[in-house]
Amino acid sequence: MSETYAKRLSAILLDAVTDKDPQMQEQVCGALCDFGESKPAEVLSACEEHLRLHEKLAHPYRTIILRAMEIVVSNHISELDKDTARAIILLASNEMTKVKELVSDWQQAASSVLVAVGRRFISSVMEELLSKFQPGLLPHPCTVHTLASLSVSNVFGVVPFLTSILSTMLPMLGAAKHDSMKVVFCCALQRFSESILEYLANLDQAPDPTVRKDAFASDIFGAYDILFHQWLQSGGAKLRLAVVEALGPMSHLLPSEKLEEQLPKLLPRVLAFYKKHTETVHVSKSLGQILEAAVSVGSRTLDIHLNSLLAALHAQICVPVESSSPLVMSNQKEVLRCFTVLACCSPDRLLAFLLPKLDTSNERTRVGTLQVLRHVINAAAAQMEVKKPVILSSMKLPLLDTNNKVKRAVVQVVSAMAHHGYLEQPGGKAMVEYIVQQCALPPEAEIQKLGADSEALAADSVRAISVSTLYLVSTTVDRMGEVLWPYLLEFLVPIRFTRALSPLCRSLVHLAQKRQEAGAHAPLIQYNGNVHLPSPYAITTRLLAVSSHPYVGDGRGAASLRLLNVLHQDIHPALGQRWVTAIPLLLEHLDEYSEETLSQKEWEEKLLVVREEEKTRVSLLWEQEEKTRFLRDSLAVVSDNTWVCHLTLEMCKQLPNYNGTPLEKNFLYKCVGTTLGAASSKVVRKHLRELLETARYQEEREHEGLACCFGICAISHLDDTLAQLDDFVKSDVLRKSAGIFNLFKNRSESEANKVRSALILCYGHVAAGAPRELLLARVEADLFWNMSECFSTKVLGIKVETQDPALRLSLVQSVCMATQAICSSAHSSSFHLSRKAELVAQMVEFIRAEPPDSLKTPIWKKAMLACTYLVTLEPALEEQVQADLIHSCLHRVMAVLPEPEEGDSPQEVSAAPTVGGDPQESLYLDTVQVLKDLLTSLLLWNMTPLGLQVMLEHLSPWIKSPRGHERVRAVGLSACLLQFFLQHLQISALVPFHNLGLLIGLFSPRCADLWPATRREAVSCIHSLLYLQLTCVGFSRDYQDDVAEQLLSLKDGLVHPDPAILFHTCHSIAQLIAKRLPPDQLINLLLTLFESLGDPDKNCSRAASVMINCLLKERGNMLQEKVPEIVSVLRSKLQETQEEHILQAAQHSVFALATHHCASVVSNLLGSPLPFDSHTCTLWRALALEPGLAAQVLGLLLEKISKDVLFEESQAFLLSSTPDRVATLLPLAATCALHEVASAPASGPAVLELYPQLFVALLLRVSCTVGVQPPRQLQAKERRSASSGLASRSLEPCSSAVDALQAVLVRGGNEDVVQCMELDGGWQLLRTSAGHEEGVTRLASAMAKFAGPRLPLVMKLLFTTQSSMYEVQRVTSTAFLAELLSSNVVNDLMLLESLLYNLMARQKDTSARVRRLVLHGLANITLGSPDKVQTHSPQLLTAMIGGLDDGDDPHSLVALEAMVGLARLMDLVDAWDLHAVLLHIAVRIRPFFDSERMELRSVSIGLFGHLNKACRGDCKDVFLEQVVGGLVPLLLHLRDPHAPVVTACRFALRMCGPNLECEELAAVFQRHLQEGHDLHFGEFLNTTCKHLMRHFPDLLGRLLSTSLFYYKSSWEDVRAAAPMLTGFLVLHMEAEQRPQVDLEQLLTALQLLLKDPALKVRLKAVKTLGRLVKFA
Repeated sequence: MSETYAKRLSAILLDAVTDKDPQMQEQVCGALCDFGESKPAEVLSACEEHLRLHEKLAHPYRTIILRAMEIVVSNHISELDKDTARAIILLASNEMTKVKELVSDWQQAASSVLVAVGRRFISSVMEELLSKFQPGLLPHPCTVHTLASLSVSNVFGVVPFLTSILSTMLPMLGAAKHDSMKVVFCCALQRFSESILEYLANLDQAPDPTVRKDAFASDIFGAYDILFHQWLQSGGAKLRLAVVEALGPMSHLLPSEKLEEQLPKLLPRVLAFYKKHTETVHVSKSLGQILEAAVSVGSRTLDIHLNSLLAALHAQICVPVESSSPLVMSNQKEVLRCFTVLACCSPDRLLAFLLPKLDTSNERTRVGTLQVLRHVINAAAAQMEVKKPVILSSMKLPLLDTNNKVKRAVVQVVSAMAHHGYLEQPGGKAMVEYIVQQCALPPEAEIQKLGADSEALAADSVRAISVSTLYLVSTTVDRMGEVLWPYLLEFLVPIRFTRALSPLCRSLVHLAQKRQEAGAHAPLIQYNGNVHLPSPYAITTRLLAVSSHPYVGDGRGAASLRLLNVLHQDIHPALGQRWVTAIPLLLEHLDEYSEETLSQKEWEEKLLVVREEEKTRVSLLWEQEEKTRFLRDSLAVVSDNTWVCHLTLEMCKQLPNYNGTPLEKNFLYKCVGTTLGAASSKVVRKHLRELLETARYQEEREHEGLACCFGICAISHLDDTLAQLDDFVKSDVLRKSAGIFNLFKNRSESEANKVRSALILCYGHVAAGAPRELLLARVEADLFWNMSECFSTKVLGIKVETQDPALRLSLVQSVCMATQAICSSAHSSSFHLSRKAELVAQMVEFIRAEPPDSLKTPIWKKAMLACTYLVTLEPALEEQVQADLIHSCLHRVMAVLPEPEEGDSPQEVSAAPTVGGDPQESLYLDTVQVLKDLLTSLLLWNMTPLGLQVMLEHLSPWIKSPRGHERVRAVGLSACLLQFFLQHLQISALVPFHNLGLLIGLFSPRCADLWPATRREAVSCIHSLLYLQLTCVGFSRDYQDDVAEQLLSLKDGLVHPDPAILFHTCHSIAQLIAKRLPPDQLINLLLTLFESLGDPDKNCSRAASVMINCLLKERGNMLQEKVPEIVSVLRSKLQETQEEHILQAAQHSVFALATHHCASVVSNLLGSPLPFDSHTCTLWRALALEPGLAAQVLGLLLEKISKDVLFEESQAFLLSSTPDRVATLLPLAATCALHEVASAPASGPAVLELYPQLFVALLLRVSCTVGVQPPRQLQAKERRSASSGLASRSLEPCSSAVDALQAVLVRGGNEDVVQCMELDGGWQLLRTSAGHEEGVTRLASAMAKFAGPRLPLVMKLLFTTQSSMYEVQRVTSTAFLAELLSSNVVNDLMLLESLLYNLMARQKDTSARVRRLVLHGLANITLGSPDKVQTHSPQLLTAMIGGLDDGDDPHSLVALEAMVGLARLMDLVDAWDLHAVLLHIAVRIRPFFDSERMELRSVSIGLFGHLNKACRGDCKDVFLEQVVGGLVPLLLHLRDPHAPVVTACRFALRMCGPNLECEELAAVFQRHLQEGHDLHFGEFLNTTCKHLMRHFPDLLGRLLSTSLFYYKSSWEDVRAAAPMLTGFLVLHMEAEQRPQVDLEQLLTALQLLLKDPALKVRLKAVKTLGRLVKFA
C-alpha cells in the first residue's frame, strides 16, 4: 500500500505509546520493533518524524520510542543508508541534548541510539558528537557520556579520535563548575583509559598498530592533575568517588616519572576514601590498579607508604562479611588482590605488619588477619617459603582463641599450611593438635558459641571443617604422612579427644595402610624412647572401650575396630590371625543394624563373652547365647600372664577417665572382669580390692559394672572374689557407731546405701557366676547372710531396714539371681533353705510397696521370679503366707495396663502396656509369665479341687472386671491353672464338683468377650472344667469325650469378628454345655447368666442372652415353673436397656397380641407421640414377623397415607407472600410406621404383594412433602426441647417419606436401586426443591435398570396422575415417565406406544416444567429405543420445533430442552424429515450463539455442530452459507470464559470442517480441537487463518466485518480474540485480497480497542496493528 498508510499505521502505534500501563507500553514498543523488522527505514523515519513533530510529548513516552529505535537500528544496522543514519543521529543528538537537566532514562535511550548507530557509522556519529564538543564550550553531559560509551563499544573506532578528544576535553575540565558535569568527565576519562589499555593490549588486531601509550600520556597527566589537585580536594562525595575510580586505569597511562612523583600524594588520598565511603569496592579496585602500575614501574614510593597501605587494607579485610552483600564480598576480593601485589613486592614488611595482629584479642582483627595470611600463603607461596618458621611461631595465640569464627579461620590457615609444607617445620605439630582439638568439639558448646545471630550451617561448623580438613590432609598431602604418623596416636587415649576418635581413627587407618604398603611387615609404631606414644595396652583398652557403643560419635565403634585390626601386629604378634577374621565379622554385624535396632547386650557379648564351657553360667549374667568371643579369645590366643596383667593394669588405670561416660565405664568394668578371669589369683585379689575402694558408688551404672566385674571374675576365682567382698563388708566402710550423734560421721546415709546396694548386687552376680558345685554350700552363710547384713543397718542396736528403692531393687535382683542359680543346680530338690519364709515375706513387702497401676521398675518381676524359685524349695509356705503372696501379686499385675482408648479395636489392643515403648512392653510380658509360673508353683503344693477352687476364687474378681485387659489376663491365668491342674491331677476316689455350674457361668459369657484372646481362653477353661467333671465322676485322664472335644473345634468361630458367627458359636457352646451339665447345676448356671446380662462388655451380655435362649430351648422342660419369671425379667429389661436380645422378648408378646387385634394395635401405635421412640419402633417391627400379619398392617397404613389431606397451608406472617405448607399428623405418623414395618426383614413377602401401590404412594408423598414443615405441635415440642437443653430428634416430613420409600425398595428386593441412588446422590436430591426433578429422574433410571418387571403396574398408576390437582405430582410423574424412555425396558415390555402417547398428551400442560420434561422424555427415546426413532420422527421433530417456538417460557428453558433434544435426535431421525427443517432450525438457533446464558450458548453451538454433521450430502451446498456465517463466532467463542461453550465450539468446528470442502482446514480442526487436548489458541488461529486465506480468499471481507462485531463483546477474552483473528487474517492474505479490506474501518476499530479498559484487549490490538505492516 501507499507510504501514507505506513505512516498512518506507525502514527497509530506511536499514539498508543501514551497508554498508562507499562505492559501496554512494552507491547507498543514490541509492535514498533516488529514493524521495523520488515520496514526498518519507514519505522525509523516515522519515529523520527513523530518525535520531531510532537515536541511536547512527555519524556517517558519519548524514551519508549527511542528504545524501539535502538532495537531496530541494532538489528538492521547493515541495512541503514547514510541519509537515514544521518537523520537518526541528528534526532538522537537533539533528544539527548534538548534539555540541560539530566533525565536519565530519556537521555540514556537517546545515547544508546547513538551508540548503536556508531557501531557502523562511527565517523558520522563522531562528527555529530564532536560538533557539540567544541573547544571553549562546556558540552552537554550526555555528549561526554555517549563518547565514553562509544569508546567501550567500538574501541578500535574511537581510540584514534581520543588524542584530539582529550586535547579538547582538557581545557573543559577547568570550566566545569557542577559536580554532576565533573562526574561525567571522570567516567569518560575512566572509560577512555580502559579503552586505550584494551587497544594497546590488542595492537595486533588494531587498525593502527603505531599507537603508543606516550601519545596519551601528557593529556592524561593534565587531566590527572585537575582531577587530583582540584576536584578531589573540593568536590562532593559522589565526585570524589568518581575521581578515585578514574585514577585507577589512568595511573597505567601516566609517565613513569610522573607516576613516581604523584604516588606520595596519590596513595594517602585514595586510602582516605576508605573512611569516607561505605561502598568501598571501587576504591579497592582503583587502589589495586594503582599498586599494579606502581609495581610495574618499580616504584620505591611504596616502601614509604607501605604501613599505611597495610593498615587501611587490613581494616577493610576485617569488615564482617555478610553473605547477602555482594558488594562487601567483591571489596574483599579486591583487597586480597592488593595484598597479593604487596606480598610479591614486600613480603617481609607484610608479615611484620600482619603477624603482630594475630596477638590481638579482637575477633574481627584476628579473623581478618588469618584470612589475609591464608591468602598470601596460597597466592605468594614462593615469597613465603623462607618465612615458614616465623609464620608458625606467630600462630600460638590464635590457637588459644575460643571464638568459633576465629577457629574456622585458623583451621583454614592450617589447611593451607599443610599443602605448602609448613607443618613439617618445628611447631607444625601444634597445628595438628589444634585440628584434632576442634574435631573433638562438642556440638552443644559449638552452638552456644556461635550465638543466636549466627546463620552458619552445620556443614560450616568448626568441627565439620576440622574433620574434613584432617581427613583431607591425611589422604591427599603425601608429605604429611611423616608428620601425622605416629603423632596422631598420641590423641587416642586422652579423654578430651573422645569426640575426635572417629576422624582420628579413619586418618590413622589410612596412614597405617600406606605405611604397610610401603614397609611390608615392619612394625608400624616405632617408640624409640617416645614416652608420649600410648602403649599397646592403652590403645587396646581405649579402642575396645569406645567400641561398646559403636554408633556414638559418628560411628567411632567401627572406626576403632578398623584401627585395632590395622594395628594387630603392634598390639601383640599372636593376634593377627584371630583379629583378621574376628573384626570383619564384628563390622559386618554393625552394618546389619542401626543405633535403634542394635541389641546392646548382644553386642557386648560379641566383644566379651567367655569360653564355650562357661556359657551356661554366664547366661545368667547375660541372658543371651554366645555369638563371638573377641576379648576372651584374644586373651586365650596371647596366653601370656604378663601381657594380661599389663592389660588389666591399664584397664584399671583408665577407669577414672570414663567418669563422664558411665555406659562406657560400665563396659570397661566388664572388660576388667574378663581379663581378671585369665589372670593369676594374686593379681585378682589385688585388683578386686582396689576396685572396691575406688569405685564411685553414687553412680548407678558404675556399681552395676562393678557387680558384673565380680560376677565374671567369680567364674574362675570364686574364693578370691568372696574373700575380697567379705573383707570389704567387715571393714570400716559400712560400720556405723552405736551412738546417735555419730550417725553421720563418716558417710551420709545416701552414700552408705549406694555402697550397700553395690555390694548386694556384687553378691548376686557372684552367685550367678559361681560354679554350681560350690554354690549350695556357701549360699546361705556367705551370700544371703551378707546380703541381709548389707541391706539392714543397726542404730542403737536396733535393726533398721532401709526404704531406698535402689537398694531394694539390688536386693531383689540379687535374691533372684541367687535362687535361680540354686534351682539350676542338680541338687536343688534336696536343698533345704531355712531363710525361705523370711525371703518370701521380704519380697511380698517389696511388691506391696511399689506404686499401683504402673510398671516403671523390674522390682515386681524380679521379686515374683524370686518367689517362684523360693516356692519350689523346701520347706512349704503357710496358707496365709500363700494367700498374701497371691493377693499381692494379682493386685499389682492385673491393674498395670490402662483401659483401652475409645475407638480402639479390641483385636488391635495388646494386653501389654503401650506407654513407654518396647522396653516397658517387654517388661510387662516377662512379669505376666513370671506370675503364671508363680501360681502354678503354688498350686503344686495343693493339687486338689479345693486347692483349685481357692486359686480361682482369687481370680474371680478379675475375670468379671469391667476392664478388658484385666479380664484377658485373669481368664488366661485361669486357663493356665485349669490346664495345669488337669494335667497333674491324681484322683483316687470320686469327688463331687459342687460349683461346676457357677464356674461355667463365670467363664461362658467370656466366650464373646471383646478381646479375642479372652474368648479363646474362656473356651479352654470350659473345656478343662468339663473334663474335670468327667475325671471327678470316675473317667480316666486319657478319656476323650466327643462333646467336650467339640468345644475346641469351635474356637475358630470365636476368632471371627462377625457378630453373627460369634454368637452362633456361643449358641453351639451352650448346646454342648447343656449335654454335659448335671441337672442340679442348671439353675445355678442360669442365674449366673442372668446376672451377666448387665455385664459392661456388651458382647458378653449378648452371649449370655444367646446361651439363656439355647438352654431354655434345649432343657426348658425342666424349668417350666420358671418361664413366667424369665419372661418378666426380660420385659423389665426393655425399660432398662436397649440391648437387642432383651428387645426381642418384648417383640414376641406384641406379635401375639396383633395376631388377634391387628387394627386395634395399629391404631393405638399410631397414637404414640412423634417422633417414635426406640421402644415404639421395635414394636412396629415386631408386627412384620409373619407375612400375613405384615400385609394387613401395610394395607391399613397405606390407606391412612393416601386418603387423608397431605398438607395444610397457613399464613405464617401477615406480610408473607406465600403461605407455609404444614404436614398433617396422621399421614406423617403412618409414613413413619410404614418405614418401621418395611424395615423389618420379615416383611418382604407383604411388601412384594403391595409393591406398586406402596411405591407410587410414597413417591407422590415425597413430591408433596418437599419443603413442607412438620406439624405445629411437633415444632412446638422441638422448641421446648431446645429451650430446656434436652436433645430431641427432629422429624422432617420429606425425609420420612424418602426413608419409607427406601425401606419398601429394599424389602421389595430392589436393594440395587437403593444403592444406585445412594451412590449417585439421588436420595439427597429427592429431598430438595432444587434437585427433586433430578432425583426422580435418577430413581426412574435405577428402576428401569434393576426393577423392570415392576414397571407396568407402576406406570399404570402414574398415568392416572395426569389430572392431579397438585402440580408437583404432575411434575414428579412426568419426570419419572420421561426418564423411562431412556431405557430399552419400556420397549421390551411393549409400553413404548402408550408412554409416548401419554407424554405427548401433556405438551399442552399449563406448567412450563411439565412441557420441558415432556421434551426431555421424548428425546430420551434415542437412548432407550433408537430403532423406533424413525418411526416416530415426524411427531418428534414437530414436538421439538414447537419447543423452539414456545413463547410462554420467558427464560427459554423449553427452547433449551428442545435444542438438547434435537441434538440427540439428529443421527436417528429420517433424513428427509430432517432436511425439511434443517435451515429452519439453523436460523432459529443462530441468535443463541451470543446469548448471555452459558447453557444456551453451549447447547445451540453444539446443535449447530450436529446440524453440520447431518447435512453432509445433498443439502451441503444449501447449508454452506450457514457454516460460513457461523465460523467467526465459533472461532472466537473458543475463548469463551465458560468451559462447556468452549467444548461445544470444538465439536462444532470439527463438524464444520468437512462442509467447507477444505481438507487442510478440516485436518487442522481435527488435530487441534480434539477433546482433552490443550489448545494453543494463537497457534491454532494462525493456522486456521492461513488455510482460510489460501482456500477462501473471497471470504476475507466478510470474516473481517464479522470479527469487528465482536470488538464490542461483553466478554473480554472474546473481545481480545477478535483482533487476534483480524491480525492473523491480514497476516496470511495475499496482495490481490486487499480491496476486500476496509482499512479505514479496521484502523478505526483497532484505535477504539486501544482505549479498551481491559489490558489484554489493548495488548492484542497493538499486536494486530503490528501485523498490518503488510498494507504498508
